[in-house]
Amino acid sequence: MPLPPLVEPGPSLSTAELTRYSRHVLVPGVGDEGQRRLSNARVLVVGAGGLGSPVLLYLAAAGVGTLGIVDFDTVDTSNLQRQVVHPTSAVGLPKVDSAAQTVAGTNPHVVVERHPIRLDASNALDLVSRYDLVVDGCDNFPTRYLVNDACVLAGKPLVWGSVLRFDGQVTVFWSAPPEGHRAIQYRDVFPRPPAAGTVPSCAQAGVLGAVCGAVGSAMAIEALKLVMGVGEPLLGRMAVLDALAGTWRHVPLRPSPDTPVITELTDQDEVCDVALPTIAATELAGRLAARERGEEDFDLVDVREPDEHALVAIPGSRLVPQGLFADDEAFDELPRDRDVILYCRSGVRSADVLRRARERGLSRASHLGGGVLAWVDEVDPALPRY
Repeated sequence: MPLPPLVEPGPSLSTAELTRYSRHVLVPGVGDEGQRRLSNARVLVVGAGGLGSPVLLYLAAAGVGTLGIVDFDTVDTSNLQRQVVHPTSAVGLPKVDSAAQTVAGTNPHVVVERHPIRLDASNALDLVSRYDLVVDGCDNFPTRYLVNDACVLAGKPLVWGSVLRFDGQVTVFWSAPPEGHRAIQYRDVFPRPPAAGTVPSCAQAGVLGAVCGAVGSAMAIEALKLVMGVGEPLLGRMAVLDALAGTWRHVPLRPSPDTPVITELTDQDEVCDVALPTIAATELAGRLAARERGEEDFDLVDVREPDEHALVAIPGSRLVPQGLFADDEAFDELPRDRDVILYCRSGVRSADVLRRARERGLSRASHLGGGVLAWVDEVDPALPRY
């Protein structure tokens, strides 16, 4: 069922704007009025990464009047394979600055509001409330839940997307849609965050860059439809992309009676157990050197996937992927008479394995804080980051 337009039309378009947006104006259902709604819209894009990149480019090209960009990260070389809003020359720059420069080059009529902040419970609601619509392109579960909860409290529609490897998902959440439409939010579909380390991120499992483009473009389409009030938005439906099969399918979504009522924002840490025994990368380097001299004896275990280990690994480590630890027999293979040091990409998965190892009595187990990324940054910068 179509929704009414989210935004009122703005002022008359200038000759320059009519020329720029002429292919929009010719489209039935868009026209002059729809384009004026776009020029009057305020859209907040959370994350200027793989999904946020195509969203920002297409919303800017479409003439959305004000784009807010939230991102606390800087551009890394490993981003360039999919984050098309950032050129190579932007490596090292804050992502909000790089994205803002690209948007300005794409369409000078668009106003960009930069938010180089880490979203948390103290600022998310105020920020979300300033915009008509939020597009969530972030890459971690705590932020996804925080953005959803802020949109619920503010009554704002949320365009949501996710990608991994060759797969993607897109939908629209809205806890307070117009009368006659069923309210649904992120927590209706995903009631609680998964345990730390149980769901791989794109940085861990990889993603085909073009999948980000396909899903991000679909997210931009949903945002434009909501602003103009055209077509049927994906409210109550999730579009699921299988890029290898070349198919999209739609899955119906329904609100859950068990979803808690959101009354306030709270921060959620991805790793709750911060008291786990942890060693630094430089300390591990010293211990590895001592092991080579015969002064140390410990087992260094990489719990990532084989493709990750082949890409970059700490010398002297052996691979035991996290999934194998679902069976207690894998824990039996870890030595109990000497130290065991676990590591992964960033420390999330190794913390999960370590927590379970210590529950099973491996008291001499610890893990590398910051994972292989810390090793590259602090010990061997010549190795690739990913």
